[in-house]
Amino acid sequence: MTVECDAELDTSGLFCPEPVMMLHNRINDVAPGKILRVVATDPSTTRDIPRFCQFLGHELISQVERDDHFIYLIRRGD
Repeated sequence: MTVECDAELDTSGLFCPEPVMMLHNRINDVAPGKILRVVATDPSTTRDIPRFCQFLGHELISQVERDDHFIYLIRRGD
């Protein structure tokens, strides 16, 4: 699946709660309907980012683990 992203956030090397705090700030810079790619190394993001999206009404398009990195594609909600 190839999805064109409109923005990116790299939280590699950061630990809970920093990745989600940075995501919360960065998603506001993305227009509704646009896609943010998030890269993380903290395994707790596999739990925290889906909950963040569900709670705030964003769409988690994909969640992939590759080479000790967790990659998320998030479509900003209204």
